[in-house]
Amino acid sequence: MRARRRRGAMAAGWFVALLGALLLAGRAARGLYFHIGETEKRCFIEEIPDETMVIGNYRTQLWDKQAEAFLPSTPGLGMFVEVRDPDAKVILSRQYGSEGRFTFTSHTPGEHQICLHSNSTRLALFAGGKLRVHLDLQVGEHANNYPEIAAKDKLTELQLRARQLLDQVEQIQKEQNYQRFREERFRMTSESTNQRVLWWSIAQTVILLLTGIWQMRHLKSFFEAKKLV
Repeated sequence: MRARRRRGAMAAGWFVALLGALLLAGRAARGLYFHIGETEKRCFIEEIPDETMVIGNYRTQLWDKQAEAFLPSTPGLGMFVEVRDPDAKVILSRQYGSEGRFTFTSHTPGEHQICLHSNSTRLALFAGGKLRVHLDLQVGEHANNYPEIAAKDKLTELQLRARQLLDQVEQIQKEQNYQRFREERFRMTSESTNQRVLWWSIAQTVILLLTGIWQMRHLKSFFEAKKLV
């Protein structure tokens, strides 16, 4: 009986560990691709805690009609990147090449808008300007290049692992603070909505009472005019 319990506990532990690894992998991998046309803008919303570094890597491919496939873009193709914080303030606005990397740090928690578009007319030469953009976003500790950090600071494997754990704990704290911020904002919105509903209910009640009083007086005047009372 004890052996079965031990096997059950071990199985549960492996399941929890596997689930945690999958969740971390899902958060670490934020790669995607999308299609845009000439000068067309594509924007994405990313919820980011405050004081968090974000690194975006992208590369572009142009549609080749003869090969019927997407091929690497020409070096002269330009890609414009613009990032706005939750207050719609521009924190990054820069033009890059056909393949590049952009970095920014959030100073306000909330939804950040990341927009990309090509301002090149070279797309008109390629099947109506069909362009594929591969984008990979790395947020928080996933943006750190730990092999480079280890080589620069001459860290041992144990020290590097400790550094990774400290960064993960710091990122978890930032995520928790952001969740508290969202909860407080939702609570304030709910209280404001409930207050408006209360005042609207009071206004409806007052209007109904005034309408009832006016109808009673009007009916009384009608009966007096007809000498029914």
